[in-house]
Amino acid sequence: MRADAQAEAVVLQADLPVPKNCRKSIGMRAAGWTVVIPYYNEAEFLPDTLASLAAQTHRPFRVILVNNGSTDAGPALAREWASQQRDIATLLLDEAQPGQVHALARGVAAVETRFLAICDADTRYPPRYLATADRLMHEAPEDVVGYIAHNSRGAADRLAERSKRWLYSAIIPHVLRNQAHGGGYAHLMRTDRFRASGGYSAALWPYVLKDHELAHRLMKQGRIRYSTALWVEPSTRRANRGGVRWTLWERIVYHVSPPAAKDWFWYRWMRPRFEARGQKDTVLRSQPWADGQPE
Repeated sequence: MRADAQAEAVVLQADLPVPKNCRKSIGMRAAGWTVVIPYYNEAEFLPDTLASLAAQTHRPFRVILVNNGSTDAGPALAREWASQQRDIATLLLDEAQPGQVHALARGVAAVETRFLAICDADTRYPPRYLATADRLMHEAPEDVVGYIAHNSRGAADRLAERSKRWLYSAIIPHVLRNQAHGGGYAHLMRTDRFRASGGYSAALWPYVLKDHELAHRLMKQGRIRYSTALWVEPSTRRANRGGVRWTLWERIVYHVSPPAAKDWFWYRWMRPRFEARGQKDTVLRSQPWADGQPE
């Protein structure tokens, strides 16, 4: 663990939880938000994601970066970025167990702030992302566990994008209730409710679509909201990821099954199907765009 006083940046590298006598000095308790980013061989995308976080208008906040066994330059890029930050306390962690679910659990365990933002290493976040989330969460009643931001590929200000965000904020969540209408790269939650749900856990759900399954558990803690003002820009590589998705029939059943049947859907119906297809969380480590393979 080190603190680079000359650069006035706070960078911690830890294999164990941060000692309590270090927390006050690096402003961990002053911050209201912690951003958790797991990454595995993300050297191509990670710099853009980190640059978008450095450009956030909201201060203070913390960033926890969890390396999940990368073999590329990602860890070095993370260390370099962290050392350059003047007002973002950064914790660098390593999780040896392969699988994003393990890296997420490791990062979330180190969160001590009231609010938690789960971000992906290949996604850009607009400058007012955390500021907007902070305002919305402070305005929301206590039964709101958090928000899920919209996926806004392309120009976010285009009429088509604005219309889609309105539709998925004002209409769709009220028609297709108790379902997730956004991905885990854009979760903004109350930390205590997140933990009460069980969070990301290989013991609870070791398969793909863990963000949707987690949303099911989160909605047992309260309501999830959407806002036209909350959006992110995921990498275009997400456009075709057939190996980590469900079938059309499975999606239809997900959408038409009532809230009372969602436990059955996930744990009696989807679990054995994912198990039979070998769709564990570790399939996310496959990166055909990096290997030159067709997606």
